[in-house]
Amino acid sequence: MPSPSLKFCSKLDSMITVALAKGALLKESVARFAAAGLDFSAVLDPDNRQLMVPSACGRARALLVRNGDVPVYVAYGQAQLGVVGYDVLREHQMPVAQLVDLGFGGCRMAVAVKASSGYQRATDLPPHCRVASKFTRCARDHFDAIDLPVELVHLTGSVELGPITGIAEAIVDLVATGRTLRDNGLVAIEDLFHTTARLVGHPLSMRLDQGDLRQIVEAMRSTTPVSEVAS
Repeated sequence: MPSPSLKFCSKLDSMITVALAKGALLKESVARFAAAGLDFSAVLDPDNRQLMVPSACGRARALLVRNGDVPVYVAYGQAQLGVVGYDVLREHQMPVAQLVDLGFGGCRMAVAVKASSGYQRATDLPPHCRVASKFTRCARDHFDAIDLPVELVHLTGSVELGPITGIAEAIVDLVATGRTLRDNGLVAIEDLFHTTARLVGHPLSMRLDQGDLRQIVEAMRSTTPVSEVAS
């Protein structure tokens, strides 16, 4: 007897392409699509080297891409749907429709400094100090909002080294448990926003949809215990 996902997938009228982020969000993203009727479990096979992976029924496919590239593939219409962190959406601001807050992968974007610095909030930082971040747009928006001029230093990894080495007075980065900060003598002093995984869609594809995409979105919404994000 065919599985529910195979029965659903076989009824799709056209090929659906989904952009999935490699890394921390991948396993739960696959589980959520499976609950909605699309089986992309092949992407979790440790022997898989394909970057475009068909679903179990062959009527949908997953693109395995870097987290920051998910909204790019969706915005340009190469994928109709995707799962990506809200932090990426805030940073890149691509024209995609935010459909559902999936509620997993939760963490916060925060300003952090050396624990010994004595700073209690972002406004304690000296004007024109250097702030290191992978998320320079998010950082710029925050410091502009609090009217504090800073020099942003773009780093792509190990941002925690900024205050340690002296290249920056503070950092703006994602914080989950805070352990990495503590282990490196840093402390978060101010949150910018909370981020979770979001289901996003290509706006034109959603408008022209004959029902397949809506069915998937509704199925994912019904299995997610958080509210929909306004698109």
